[in-house]
Amino acid sequence: MPPEFARWRAQVEGEAGREWVAGLPDLVDRLCARWRLTPDDTPPLHGGLGLVVLVHRGDVPCALKVSQLEDATVDEALALTTWDGRGAVRLHEADPEVGALLLERLDPAKSLHDLDLRSAAEVAGGLIRRLAVPAPAGVRPLAGIADVMVEHLPRRQRALGDPVPRRWVDAARGFAAELGAVDHDVLVHADLHYGNVLAGDREPWLAVDARAVRGRPEFSVPELMWTRADDGALDSDTAVRRLLAVIVAAGELDADAAHGWVVARCVDYWLWGLENGLTIDPARCRKVLSALLS
Repeated sequence: MPPEFARWRAQVEGEAGREWVAGLPDLVDRLCARWRLTPDDTPPLHGGLGLVVLVHRGDVPCALKVSQLEDATVDEALALTTWDGRGAVRLHEADPEVGALLLERLDPAKSLHDLDLRSAAEVAGGLIRRLAVPAPAGVRPLAGIADVMVEHLPRRQRALGDPVPRRWVDAARGFAAELGAVDHDVLVHADLHYGNVLAGDREPWLAVDARAVRGRPEFSVPELMWTRADDGALDSDTAVRRLLAVIVAAGELDADAAHGWVVARCVDYWLWGLENGLTIDPARCRKVLSALLS
């Protein structure tokens, strides 16, 4: 078990996270037996929520992913089934009750972080458009997420000692209220950052780690703004605004909606980062917000 993954799950989820991590080896063994998998002789990979074990089923290389169940992960199998490999990793097997997915093998060592920022943004923007298909029944709507932002951002801001300029918090709440009030029946990948687009064989680039919501595709844009905000290419406010324009153009998106969701989600993530002891990401969010709200 990667120790940094175990520490992070315990930090975020407390005792529930520690218990889940402790049970992972047995769960992986059961899934391998059930789906006739042979683990590769390589260390497991991980993100923030899930562990990935590289495996083979017969001669076919696959990836076994097991995630701790929460709102952000419960609809991943449903989203992948809906996309059916079009712009996203292909799903072979799933057990949503335990957060287990058997996926096609992509190249975990090659992501959009390996491209220059403009090229990466163009690829990601194109994927936002490809993944914007009719949402299947049962996917949670963006309206609920927006309502939580509007209601809780002020309390969270006060609890942290008001780190975000007040007018930025007010702007975030305003955009969340406005954009969340109109329902869009579109399936959205709500965690589409550069590290969640991997190189594949079927297609050059495929999205992974789908956190599914129903709403408008512009909700996917914010992480593409902050996750490489300290890239050398973003050396001015103009360059930050230009990056947003590149993503919007590549994804054929609504510029105003993209701007609004970037502001709302950057404030939300800035506070979440501080609540969970992060230091780099809040600074990245500040940089993006400064460029867009100055």
